[in-house]
Amino acid sequence: RTVTYNYDRMGEVNKECASLLQSAEELKPDDSRLYTIKEELSFSNGDWWQPGLLNGSGRTAAPLMPFNYDGYNFINPLNLVSFWVTDVDPNHRYSKKSIPVSGFLEISTTIANILPQKPNDETPRFDIWPGNSQLSIRFQGVYTELGGQRVMCLLGSAVLPSRGPHSNDPWPWVKKNGDSNHPVLAPDDRILLELRYPKALSLWTREIYGRIKSLNPESDLKYFDEVLVSSSLGSANYKFTSDDLVSRACDSMNGEIEVIDDVYKGVDFCGVLDRFSRQEQFTEQFTVLPNFNCNGTDEFCRKLGPFVSSKEIDLSDGGFKNLKLVFHDVRCENTTLSKTRVSSVFRAVPPSEQFYSATQRTGLNGMTLSAEGAWYPSTGRLCMVACSPYDNICHTRVSMYVPLLFSIKQRSVFSGTLSSIDPTVRSYSPLAFEKPVESTEQWNSGAHYEYSKIEAATSLLEKYEPSKIRSAVKKSFLKFPKLENTEENLPYSVSVLSEDLKLVMRAVADPLPRSGIYIQLQIEILTIGPFFGRYSNNQKGSISFNPMPLLNVSAQINLVGIDAYNYSLISVEGIYNSLFGKMYLIGCVDLAEKGLDCKVEVVISYPRPPTVGCQREKDDPLYFNPIKIHTAPVLYRNQREDILSRRGVEGILRIATLSLAIGCISSQLFYVRGNIVNVPYVSLVMLGVQAISYGLPLITGAEALFGKIAKTGFENLQKGQPFHVIDYMVKLLVLVAFLSTMRLCQKVWKSRVRMLTRSPLEPHRVPNDKKVLFATSIIHIIGYILALIVHYKTTRYQRESFVDSNEYSRPVSAWEAELVEYVGLMQDFFLLPQVIGNLLWMIQVKPLRKMYYIGLTLVRIFPHVYDFVKSPFPSNPYNYSNDEYEYFNPQTDFYSKFGDVAIPIFSVILAVIVYVQQRWNYEKLRGKLIARQAKLLPLGSRVYERLPSSLSFEAELASGVNGDSTLQRAVIN
Repeated sequence: RTVTYNYDRMGEVNKECASLLQSAEELKPDDSRLYTIKEELSFSNGDWWQPGLLNGSGRTAAPLMPFNYDGYNFINPLNLVSFWVTDVDPNHRYSKKSIPVSGFLEISTTIANILPQKPNDETPRFDIWPGNSQLSIRFQGVYTELGGQRVMCLLGSAVLPSRGPHSNDPWPWVKKNGDSNHPVLAPDDRILLELRYPKALSLWTREIYGRIKSLNPESDLKYFDEVLVSSSLGSANYKFTSDDLVSRACDSMNGEIEVIDDVYKGVDFCGVLDRFSRQEQFTEQFTVLPNFNCNGTDEFCRKLGPFVSSKEIDLSDGGFKNLKLVFHDVRCENTTLSKTRVSSVFRAVPPSEQFYSATQRTGLNGMTLSAEGAWYPSTGRLCMVACSPYDNICHTRVSMYVPLLFSIKQRSVFSGTLSSIDPTVRSYSPLAFEKPVESTEQWNSGAHYEYSKIEAATSLLEKYEPSKIRSAVKKSFLKFPKLENTEENLPYSVSVLSEDLKLVMRAVADPLPRSGIYIQLQIEILTIGPFFGRYSNNQKGSISFNPMPLLNVSAQINLVGIDAYNYSLISVEGIYNSLFGKMYLIGCVDLAEKGLDCKVEVVISYPRPPTVGCQREKDDPLYFNPIKIHTAPVLYRNQREDILSRRGVEGILRIATLSLAIGCISSQLFYVRGNIVNVPYVSLVMLGVQAISYGLPLITGAEALFGKIAKTGFENLQKGQPFHVIDYMVKLLVLVAFLSTMRLCQKVWKSRVRMLTRSPLEPHRVPNDKKVLFATSIIHIIGYILALIVHYKTTRYQRESFVDSNEYSRPVSAWEAELVEYVGLMQDFFLLPQVIGNLLWMIQVKPLRKMYYIGLTLVRIFPHVYDFVKSPFPSNPYNYSNDEYEYFNPQTDFYSKFGDVAIPIFSVILAVIVYVQQRWNYEKLRGKLIARQAKLLPLGSRVYERLPSSLSFEAELASGVNGDSTLQRAVIN
């Protein structure tokens, strides 16, 4: 929206800024700089602090604003400030020495990576919530120039958080529940802002500094201690003015540095440097290397080079773990073919600070250095002089180079050191830093990789080589990442394979690290054969390479969150067998004071994650037990195509199996119409299990417990019209199967009710499912408890997630996930209640038709057989259909490869038992089961003592019992 600036407070401004305006220089009317004030004098994400709160002078402190630490007690917040010049009024001057200007300032304290943003309007406000406080102030004042500086003096209007009279707790309302979002505010227009900018940007003149001062008396509750502000001039042109100083510092370095041949010596160093200094690239960061080889006192060795140290850094004892170094404000200028000028700001980022916030900060403090120097292609070195922002004393020399030779021990694309220029007055040990290599790097400058562990990897391959039979089966049924279309574009094929072999996923380490259950597994493929990183099309034919099934590879393995181990970052190289999808790798890890340990072996068998082992003897101090990494199945490019293809095939098979199931149920319905006597002996528990298996997917309210497994990321690809048609047909068939099963239940129930009406009333003659239900429940409860025990021992660290009816994924506990799986097992063993009922009722009839129980048994075991044939190895990566109907998730305990064999066998055994029970009636079966004159089955049941024939029984049901005229014809419909 349009804002009108009326400058109604210029009288107050001239009064409060009088001392500054009296000594100001007269501005030239035609000075073009007047029209660039708005762009050049705005800054973002500077630093602010209140010295009065830190000096401990004994006076009552007056902080600017409160901060709510709720939930962030162990994190240090950042104090950030941004200022925007919103209006410049050169046509209405009140003095020849000044120009009226307006501005807007955002000052914040934050933890949650929330950076100040320029607002849409300029309304003063104050906001606070846990982890963030933000104050907005509107200013108007004057711009002037004084002593080589550009200065602004402004008066502001704000709404300050109301402070109480107690200094120990100035804002009691922050701690009250709900009140932090509704702060008590007090308007204040007695705020003075003074900002000073250098006229020229150079090595010594880079900083913007200023102060925010309250003009209220100290007794006023709106008074606050002075706030100091620091930022850096970013939009102005840089002036290189330190050539002599750089030459003296770099000339004295020549006898101290190690000469490295394989380094970048091209003339386009500005383009290379830009890759490592872009703030928008979150991953572009430099790692500070540990200083364990330092010779000196503890205080000398633990110092972080020329940077101001802190308790957090001192506690690392020179290890500098997770400490980063970033570039700011990089200026590069190609002057001649023999020299390239470079300037920048170095910032050290401690582990407690968010890296993204650090890359956006512009304030200069004890963790920053202002540097200027030159790149010399003849030596391949960048040499710079660095100065402290506090005193502009330049005691630090920066040396950097870009390696081109990579190996298992050299994985840096940029290396450098910070050291003292004068070795006689050194106060710290040289600080080394590097930029670790990444697979996304694209080099067109002769970078190459030197393999040194291929022979050891070959021995590892021979050690773990699978059997010939297993290899043949694996080659026949499974596809793995491999080089394709090598004749058309080999570099592109290598890039695709590198992407397929890359892994970034959540995992569980066994044994568990102390830091928690879950870790992040990252495997970056660096080289395949001679190809380094990703190559573009214009490099076709630039490297000779004969693609073979066995490929030399190098990679970087990072186990984020596994700090309890020394082996969280492993540099590996070895052999990839594309026929069997296995990588055999030898790794090196940095053991700090002990140096590199290259006795690490890593085996990755796609689609399973890696196992990290040790080649040392168990009595070796550096020996460690193998680390097994558990993850979800790994997906790669070909599998995504197979998933979609299998989705359609499984949909068709599901329709076929459901149709077969409906046919079996229909045959049983026809069977009971002609065999009325057999109907009561059909187990209602058995039918209930089947009804549940078909009914649960149709009951949306049950998805809270019996939901479908969380989606895998291919749902958008599976939402095409063919998949929708298949899903609708499946749901329709499931509904038909459910209704047919319920109809069969109704027939059995009615037949038993009518048996109870016979005279004399003898309930014991009517089959009852109470004991069947009790026995079946006991068996399944015991089975479920055993399943929980097995699940806990095998996958106790993994969690399932399920999708509810609103398509939201939620985690579930182990018992809940296991219950979902066990329901599927109960459905596979649907004949178990019928077997128990046949024993209890001592049947002498044939309640089930062969087509019914044999056909449904085949329906239940077919998915297991299909999955076993499709993928004969555990953790089948292809089954991502996650359907809630006939098919199942093979990653469960029951539906593993063992389950694919055991469950069908047990189902067939149940069907055979039912066949035997019906083939021989109870008396015949009892007569055959005799061991040493001891009968294994008891005497026959009284159920059959007075059982009429089929015709008389049907007639009796049809004509009524004991003259009951209300009982109508009861032929079961």
